[in-house]
Amino acid sequence: MGNFSEATALTVRGEGEFGAVLDAQWSVGNRLHGGYLLAVLARAACESPAGAGHPHVTAVSGSFIEPPEPGEAVARVETLRVGRSVAQVRAALVQEGRLRVESHITLGLLDDTGPWWSSHEPVELPPEQDCFLAPTNPPGSDLTVPLMAVVEERIVPEHLSFAFGAPTRTGVIASWQRLADGSDWDPLSLLVALDPVPPVSYDLGLSGWVPTIQLSAFIRRLPAPGPIRVRLAATDVGGDRMDEVAHAWDDKGRLVAQATQLAAVRLPA
Repeated sequence: MGNFSEATALTVRGEGEFGAVLDAQWSVGNRLHGGYLLAVLARAACESPAGAGHPHVTAVSGSFIEPPEPGEAVARVETLRVGRSVAQVRAALVQEGRLRVESHITLGLLDDTGPWWSSHEPVELPPEQDCFLAPTNPPGSDLTVPLMAVVEERIVPEHLSFAFGAPTRTGVIASWQRLADGSDWDPLSLLVALDPVPPVSYDLGLSGWVPTIQLSAFIRRLPAPGPIRVRLAATDVGGDRMDEVAHAWDDKGRLVAQATQLAAVRLPA
């Protein structure tokens, strides 16, 4: 099992250009996980000249243009602006000469200070040991999820009723998450947590592949050591599109990250 740092490791190829080896273990089915791909680009941004003095990713907006394959790829970073408190870059993931993922990334300096004000209380979950550990081979499904070998996700049991043919149709799936190798969450790895599996469409009775079209994420503060709680919810489904909103709280109950994504979803006739 490769850890997150190894799976997102980069080699410098030139000014603003990095080599990456995309790790198949960070996949859902035969597709590399969207949050993982954004984390690779965000690491490239942090390791570019723009990251000097701005070591943390604070915001990412990524468009998924064409699914990359596991293996070698190139991350290219273009600095747009470097200011006193933030740096802004454009990053692109290229494979076999084709653009696969493009993102705009804002870098800054995060700390672990709690919020001055917040309207979001942490989602209430049963104890970790009472939640269902998501497997790499979900029962009753032909889909394998290698990601679940590197991310330990424990889902609230009532949010898994879709697996027994009785989805709650509330449009919410919540879980505890840890990195399976025991590493603590950081601003980069939180991008993986903000794109959780399964998609909330399963709770609406819609099975099947739900590819991400665009995902925007904010990292609010450095997470405390320990697990995070993630709540994924849908707001609107229609026109073969679905939005999902994810919020993540650390072990101290502080909101550490949030994301909104637009995904394709196949609706029944």
